[in-house]
Amino acid sequence: MPVPASGTARLLAGGHDGPGALRPMVDTVLDALAHGAADRGGPLPSGGPAAVARRIRDAARPLIPEEGEGPDHALRTLVRALAYGAADPADPRCTAHLHCPPLAVATAADLAVSALNPSLDSWDQAPAACALEALTCRALAELVHPHGPAPDALVTTGGTESNHLALLFAREQARARDTARPHETAHPRDTAHPHDTAHTHDPVPARETAHASDAAPAARGAAPGVRGAGPRRMGGPGTLRVVCGGNAHHSIHRAAWLLGLPAPHTLPTPTGVLDPAALHTALDRLPDAPTLVVATAGTTDTGAIDPLPEIADVCDHHAATLHIDAAYGAPLLFSDTLHKRLHGLDRAHTVALDLHKLGWQPVAAGLLAVPDGAALAPLAHRADYLNADDDTEAGLPDLLGRSLRTSRRPDIFKIAVTLRALGRRGLGDLVDHVCAAAQHLADLIETRPGLQLYARPTLSTVLFRPTGAGPAAVAALRRRLLHHGAAVLGRATTPEGLWLKATVLNPHIQPGDLRGLLELVEGNTTP
Repeated sequence: MPVPASGTARLLAGGHDGPGALRPMVDTVLDALAHGAADRGGPLPSGGPAAVARRIRDAARPLIPEEGEGPDHALRTLVRALAYGAADPADPRCTAHLHCPPLAVATAADLAVSALNPSLDSWDQAPAACALEALTCRALAELVHPHGPAPDALVTTGGTESNHLALLFAREQARARDTARPHETAHPRDTAHPHDTAHTHDPVPARETAHASDAAPAARGAAPGVRGAGPRRMGGPGTLRVVCGGNAHHSIHRAAWLLGLPAPHTLPTPTGVLDPAALHTALDRLPDAPTLVVATAGTTDTGAIDPLPEIADVCDHHAATLHIDAAYGAPLLFSDTLHKRLHGLDRAHTVALDLHKLGWQPVAAGLLAVPDGAALAPLAHRADYLNADDDTEAGLPDLLGRSLRTSRRPDIFKIAVTLRALGRRGLGDLVDHVCAAAQHLADLIETRPGLQLYARPTLSTVLFRPTGAGPAAVAALRRRLLHHGAAVLGRATTPEGLWLKATVLNPHIQPGDLRGLLELVEGNTTP
């Protein structure tokens, strides 16, 4: 048997010798991070995409050398280049997106996961992580659904995957309802809606689900042989109809396409939130069919929260399933004061929440919470080498039904460490601080005649622009700040036009930082 070369003998991160091998490399990484940030000197590198690509190209070559250069040189060179070319969310001038600066404790916890490399597709690959995930998911689900019979949550890569799963569960529930009773004749008015077929249904508990054997692959809904053709227009008894507002996240439409569902029925949201009266009218006029209503608690563009209690009332009246995309807003549950803004969240059948947004976790840290874990049954799946029947009967946990993914790192670990380190109130204080900072930013904008505020913030997102600036001027100003590496501001479009977007997620941000950001905008505004 060949003996490993001496230069590679201490490269493994795990085992007895792993910490000793890691320690000097971690020191190298930390040193390179500091030098790269100093090289950058601001929230992102100047010069635009071409300049960054050129510097990375120079640092990365040779990409696959014939002989390795050793870990110290590779880490020092590429980590420094990565840090130089990063958009650093820890810089108070980096406020474009729901892109948080991760907590040091969460980042350190993630190092442990990388070193041990557990994979949550079978118990024998992640014994401790499996148990910790089950405990932490239930604890977080109980925050969302305190009155649920058996709250549980799945760990996801973020709101997009959570929304995809929510539509999948609703689709399987609709199929289960259809299988459970005979079809009835469609109402004549349904002929005017070729993409929806009538189906009389009775209200059923949210936890009623189909067995995995009833599920059809998502590919059945794809348009065969047509690339980029969009959703296949499906009909027939049991076909789920999705209803959402124009303010819903784009992943809702993409999930419908991936699952072979009709395109969502999208209601206009000129005020930025879904109107319960308009929703009631739409559901009253649409043909009878199993329906999933999607509401949002924290929109990407403005941070707006739909009127959740009223929407839940409408869903109850029409026997519709309710999913709430709270990927942004759900961490308000940690706050002693702001949690009231999420009144009605617990009435949803599924809730998406992300802790890599307003939870300061490294990506990825998403969850999908349900009031009763029985609702997760459609994900049940069997692969003999991972969850054989006799192993499951002998007491080994079955993990395949916890995700659409097979190999899966325990992203819950950094969340569990953060919860233990800061506690609910500690995280709540961070939420309070960034939301208060957003209010202060809005105050500052209102005092400056040269700037226009869109609206008072609901969460930590503030839209503004130079007074009188048109869309082209706003877009050019944003790109100018990016090119010079001066500030990272987002963009959002409302019925009133294009706006600059500042999403305040830095819990260390101070009033002086906010004033400095506005001065940069004013100083780069062209007449």
